[in-house]
Amino acid sequence: MFILSEDTQRTQGSDAQSSNISAGKAVAEAVRTTLGPRGMDKMLVDSTGDVVITNDGATILTEMDIEHPAAQMLVEVAETQEDAVGDGTTTAAVLAGHLLARAEDMLENDVHPTTIVEGYHEAAAIALDAIDDAVLDVAVDDETLGQVAESSMTGKGTGGLTADQLAQTVVSAIRHVETEAGVVNRDDVRIFTKVGASSNATELVEGIVIDEEPVHDEMPRHVTDADILVLDMELDVRTADVSAEYRIDSVEQLTAAMDAEEEELRGYAKTLADADVDVVFATDDIDGRVAAMLADEGILAFDGLSDSDARAIATATGARRAGALDDLEDDDFGFAEHVDVRRVGDEELTFVEGGAAAEAVTVFVRGGTEHVVDELERALEDALDVVTVAVESGEVVPGAGATEIAIADAVRDAASGIEGRKQLAVEAFADAVDVIPRTLAENTGMDPIDVLVSLRSRYEDGETVGVISEGETGTVDDPLTYGVVDPADVKREAVESATEAATMILRIDDIIAAD
Repeated sequence: MFILSEDTQRTQGSDAQSSNISAGKAVAEAVRTTLGPRGMDKMLVDSTGDVVITNDGATILTEMDIEHPAAQMLVEVAETQEDAVGDGTTTAAVLAGHLLARAEDMLENDVHPTTIVEGYHEAAAIALDAIDDAVLDVAVDDETLGQVAESSMTGKGTGGLTADQLAQTVVSAIRHVETEAGVVNRDDVRIFTKVGASSNATELVEGIVIDEEPVHDEMPRHVTDADILVLDMELDVRTADVSAEYRIDSVEQLTAAMDAEEEELRGYAKTLADADVDVVFATDDIDGRVAAMLADEGILAFDGLSDSDARAIATATGARRAGALDDLEDDDFGFAEHVDVRRVGDEELTFVEGGAAAEAVTVFVRGGTEHVVDELERALEDALDVVTVAVESGEVVPGAGATEIAIADAVRDAASGIEGRKQLAVEAFADAVDVIPRTLAENTGMDPIDVLVSLRSRYEDGETVGVISEGETGTVDDPLTYGVVDPADVKREAVESATEAATMILRIDDIIAAD
């Protein structure tokens, strides 16, 4: 009797577990060499020839054409980590892969998957407590936030800029959008990239930058103390909603029709001029005749804005998006101290700065090539996210693998008090966590075994130690001396997401694939 179709492929028992674990390990190994300040980049080429060069774990895993369902779970781990805290994606993926690797050894020794899952969850709870204990008793001020940002970006592609230069830009951007209650309006920080200059030209703009030019050459290029209107309508001759034909029997009728059109278009310009509007941002088209009339009135106008640009300008300037010109009210208008159209390279860009616009900021990223600005943008996105997390939580922990050493030590100590085979899983969890400092040591060019022994020994002596990249190699030292710190929530999220993914994969003993 056939229950499944003849084309269905089914893998059961240990074969299914082995297949899933191998896929997870392969994903972890794919990104492991990118971890840390000395991590290497990956070049990803798709079927169309597009190239991405990066060492960002989430980007690598997303760009890779991964088909195995278990491997896709590790991709989701990286994506979840990225969405939740913005960084630590490689850590989460590598940890999940090595939890699976340690589980494979236990499965071969007849430890039941459920026992391993229970042990991993218990160890994860101990690890979270260890992270709480590792939280530093320091004020999360601008200096600390700068260290968080720098730690996040060190080793990532930052063009000609150093991580500490960019860190100050990141901290300034986040402080700009932080409320008095300590909440960060992260969406009010935008990144705008433009190829054509050195990365040293990267700057923080207190306002919005959009890739738009005025709709008419005679319009002003610089407007100060600008009253701004954001329009979600077309400034053109209205058309009927239904198909219709009009019969014109004389020149007078044609002239009257043209005069009516002209009057309608002139009415748009007059309404805007009478409302003392200085700058108009429209998401739809502006007729060329209306544009000329607006230019005569000294009004600067832009059309065809994307919804995201229109929303950003409205939010930044305090404007309310208007769908019609009838009955405009004061609340419909926004304000900015400066609206400037500047030539950047071969193109014109528009800068909306000051006034209400100062509530939003833009990191204006420059770079010599598309690959440089793309990687710089990814590094800045991660740094902005982790600084946001640090500001809102107020908790940071030592970086450079020091927190992972503390986690592994705490989990091993607790394992001795756990009975049965579950103790093996708890100890295996600690061994898996060791992969982070061990990988940092390998990528720095140090002997991983010697480094791990030194880290454990010095930690037991009461020192805070991690793997520090220094000069052409590395050293085992206190990461706080070098300003290497991470938000505690990044570590928590990595432990939780990696454990969830690994345990979910381990519980699978049957793979049914239908063509």
